[in-house]
Amino acid sequence: MPDIHPILSLHQVGVFYRRHRGIFGEPFWALKEVSFKLHAGETLGIIGRNGAGKSTLLRLLAGIIKPDRGEVQRSGGYRTSLLSLNLGFIPYLNGRENAMLGGMLLGLRRHEIAARLEQIKAFSELEDFFERPINTYSSGMLARLGFSVAFQADPDILLIDEVLGVGDAQFNQKSTLAMQEKIKAGKTVVFVSHNGQIIHEICDRVVWIENGVTQAEGSPHEVLSAYHKTLHL
Repeated sequence: MPDIHPILSLHQVGVFYRRHRGIFGEPFWALKEVSFKLHAGETLGIIGRNGAGKSTLLRLLAGIIKPDRGEVQRSGGYRTSLLSLNLGFIPYLNGRENAMLGGMLLGLRRHEIAARLEQIKAFSELEDFFERPINTYSSGMLARLGFSVAFQADPDILLIDEVLGVGDAQFNQKSTLAMQEKIKAGKTVVFVSHNGQIIHEICDRVVWIENGVTQAEGSPHEVLSAYHKTLHL
């Protein structure tokens, strides 16, 4: 069961980008007013239409960006990883070298990620391509490498964007099962998805974001029902 004390709290958080370069560019508020709490051991689903601010929210939770207003409170020394397709990969380096780089970017020490390289290679199913430059990879192969590195980093809080669902169906099924095992083991997960069935099956709570604003927070059944009603208006 999730801990009753939140490990992450967002209070009226806003994040803006400038539409044009320079300090006088018009601000665009990707997040306007988002508030919710994340508890240890729970799986929190994030839903909303395209452009609602979900990807910006994940970058905020990962600590990649900071809020322009509002407050993000973090409890304890929890390590957070955003599952990314490239993790800052460098095209002319091979899969093994990029796995090392990606693991260190996710907070692992060099010897820690080095000890997991063979597991990353095996899980990614890249075989000989693991030793080849990633500019020879397909998008599906990049996704497999990115997922495998982030998954082996084994963070305290795992942030997952549904855009990772690329590549062949077999690996998608394998990665989904692996994530479900993490969830069953009590890992704290934030999961962005358009798939209501998956959200309903794996999430303890759901936050619905629309136009950068929290619309609802609660059980999967309640929030998904409210959200789906708006899709048919």
